[in-house]
Parts: sequence; structure tokens; C-alpha cells
Amino acid sequence: MRRWAALLVLAVLAGCASGPKPGSDGPEARPPPNLGSVPDAEPRIEPIRLGGPNRPYEVLGRSYTPMTQDRPVSERGLASWYGRKFHGRRTASGEVYDMYAMTAAHKTLPIPSYARVRNPANGREIVVRINDRGPFHAGRIVDLSYTAALRLGVLNGVAPVELERITFDEIRSGAWRRDGAALASGAVPPAAAAAPPDDPAPAPQLAAAPVPEPAAAAPATNDASVAGTDGVPVRPLVTAGRGFWIQLGAFRQRDGAESFQRRVSAELDWLAPLLGVFSDASLFRLQAGPYASRDEARAGADRIRDALQLVPVIVERR
Repeated sequence: MRRWAALLVLAVLAGCASGPKPGSDGPEARPPPNLGSVPDAEPRIEPIRLGGPNRPYEVLGRSYTPMTQDRPVSERGLASWYGRKFHGRRTASGEVYDMYAMTAAHKTLPIPSYARVRNPANGREIVVRINDRGPFHAGRIVDLSYTAALRLGVLNGVAPVELERITFDEIRSGAWRRDGAALASGAVPPAAAAAPPDDPAPAPQLAAAPVPEPAAAAPATNDASVAGTDGVPVRPLVTAGRGFWIQLGAFRQRDGAESFQRRVSAELDWLAPLLGVFSDASLFRLQAGPYASRDEARAGADRIRDALQLVPVIVERR
């Protein structure tokens, strides 16, 4: 165990020990062109692992306990960056570090995770994917990739920044986008309201979750005050974000969709963070996502099919 612990500490240090000193690191001799135009990381829901890179660890005599819950985090502190010295090495996530990608290291945010980082000195903002651990210097809260630091304007050294973790609900609703502010308050933009869904037919109904008659159906709403049949307030309905979604069922009553969501969450804990109920005309759809590609959604659908013995439908929302 002592040998394993020592190797773990060395691996974390190798991933991102302290970031470069100003002037000691930088791009390769021939870096890719137009790095200032590299787009932000595109947030997507990635289940949080309880072990691996999110296991408690110790570096330089100090212990750290990474988060394993989906909750918001806001911090202010110093940002540093790391470049070619670590380019091509393994990060704490096991992925290869790419100094030209929009990634970052954080001591305790879940891996993987997404965060918005703002430079108050120039007003620039970026979105990065957290896939590494560090920086292990007092006062520093995030270690940016070379390109992320370039776009934020902090290549000259450590600089004050503001960091906010992007939650699963913000990803589902699209509220993480600066143009998605209306979605955050529950409003549906005109384009979304007018656009018909890409899946005109509801998914096949399951014997374990029958669709009741519509006589007592609740109207579709985004009002947070709406309560379920037991009188307990439930999560307001949100608009599905862009990407590929796995539809597990469509219901005429909201209670049916939410009841089935609870049942699926209890049986498939890995799927629970991805689930959401969305209103569509007179139907309430239980869907999981969004996935970045159809192949990823298909792989998830196969796991659901094997576990629950049902035939899910893959839906694309643009």
C-alpha cells in the first residue's frame, strides 16, 4: 500500500506539479496556427467517478478530497498555466495532456468537469474541461493549458481569475451559454418554442410504465411551484440542450415520467445524472443526455437496453 501511495503521488505530480515559471515554458517551435481562435470546451454531462482521479490524495504533505457531487462552485484566486514541458504526458484523468486544447487542472473539482474562467483585468472568459490535478501552490486555484492561458490573456505569469463550475442542470438547459440566460430562468426562446421536435413519434411504451389516460393530465409547465401527487415540489421542466439524447419513454402525465425517472435512477446509478424530464406538447419525455455523438448515445442505449429490457430511442436536438 505504501508503494502504491508513493506511485500515486508521483503520478499526480507528473500530471501538473506547479505550472511553469514565467518564461520557462511555452509553445513548440512550430505551434498550430490561429490558437487565439480555438473554441471553448463544449460542456457535456460526463458521470462523476467515485474512484480513480476523484480519490482522496496527498501531495507535498497536504491532503485533498475531490468533489464527487454535482454542485456549483465559485472561486477567486490565481491562475497559472503549463505547456510543452508536460505536453504528451498523462494527466490525472489518464488522458494525454494537449497544451493546445481547452483544458485545465484543479485540485478538487470532479474529473471530468467543466468550468468558466474569467480574467477580470480584461473581461475575457473561457470554458475549459477539467482533466488534471493541480496547481499545488498557495493561492493558485487553476492551472490552464497553454492555449487556454493564451485566450484568457494570462501568459505573462500568474494572474487573478474568477472560476465557476458548470453544473449538469446548466448543461441540460443550455444555461451555461452566455446567450442561454433566458433558459436559466425557465423561459423558452422563440426559436425553440417554434421548432418541432426531431422525434415526431413517442417512444414505445413499457409494460412496467404504462401511459395513463389523459383525463387527469397536468399541463406542461416550467413553473417551479408545481408539485407532484405527493405534494412535494419537483424540479421544474427545462429545455433539452443540443446533442444526442436517449429517450426511455413518453408519458401523458408528468407524475408517470417522474416516477419512472426515479425507478431508472435507482437501478442505474451511472445513468441518474444524465436523466431529465422534458415537456413536448401533451407529452412528458424521460430522456438521458446530451451525448456529443450518435455513437456515444448508441453505446449508452445498448447499456440501457441490456439492463432494463426496453428499446430506447435516440433523438438529436440541434
